[in-house]
Amino acid sequence: MKKPVYEIAAVHDLSGYGKCSLTVAIPILAVMGMQACPLATSILSTQTSGFNNYTFFDFTDQMEKIINHWESLNLKFDAIYTGFLGSARQIDIILNFIERFNHEKMLIVIDPVLGDDGKLYDTIDKTIVGEMKKLVTKANLITPNITEAAILLGEDNYGKLSDNKIKSILGSLADMGPEMVAITSVIAENEKFPIVVAYDKKLNKYWKIRNDYVPASYSGTGDIFASIVTGCTLRGDTLPISVATAISFITEAIKDTYACNIPPRNGIMFERVLGMLLEPSVCCAQNSLQVVRGEFAGLAEI
Repeated sequence: MKKPVYEIAAVHDLSGYGKCSLTVAIPILAVMGMQACPLATSILSTQTSGFNNYTFFDFTDQMEKIINHWESLNLKFDAIYTGFLGSARQIDIILNFIERFNHEKMLIVIDPVLGDDGKLYDTIDKTIVGEMKKLVTKANLITPNITEAAILLGEDNYGKLSDNKIKSILGSLADMGPEMVAITSVIAENEKFPIVVAYDKKLNKYWKIRNDYVPASYSGTGDIFASIVTGCTLRGDTLPISVATAISFITEAIKDTYACNIPPRNGIMFERVLGMLLEPSVCCAQNSLQVVRGEFAGLAEI
């Protein structure tokens, strides 16, 4: 029997201002009919991009205490979903959390937050990268951007990618452990704007997902993407529909935000389009994007 409300352990930081991490995961999953149970990694006054002199409180010492209490209550989560993890110790804690709470039907989603624009974030070092590679092996689904995909595979930053190279990257990441991979911000040959690509290892199927282009970049969109894909996957949507739903939602929110001239550091006005997630996924996914089903045209199987 299907549970009336799925329960998701959401392992992210919490920023008092700025739309990212827990402040987007909780409302998005709630409107999708799911309970996000926060396991905070740190607490900040604002998100970090575009803000100076923000306050930061490291919550690492509390994480194990929270997990221990959850275990004493015999809680059984339907999913564990992780975002930014600020230290190797935090990753070790989550590896232990997964080991203790994992069960046959659990969905494990890892958004391996490591870098962007071809480089590591300032807070990420080689030790964290090594531990993140271990964490990725435990996932059912990962959602890196193209920079993070290169970091996980130990490759240089990618330029324009052929379909063969895209398939190779997706396959190599899946070989690390995940059954499903979705990569954002991919610059592909014969594509005018960045796209998202995805791979389902069980089906051995690859997808490109395109969207309308808006000439603006906002903080937190990666967290929104991963949160929607998590919710859609948990409720049984296919990978291409889950990804397409997330892209369609983000595109509409960005259009609204751009029209209102909102500063990029504030994030996108996702609250105004939350109703899209109440609709059947296929309807949402068909809005303003094209899904290329099956394998890329004209390519042989890997």
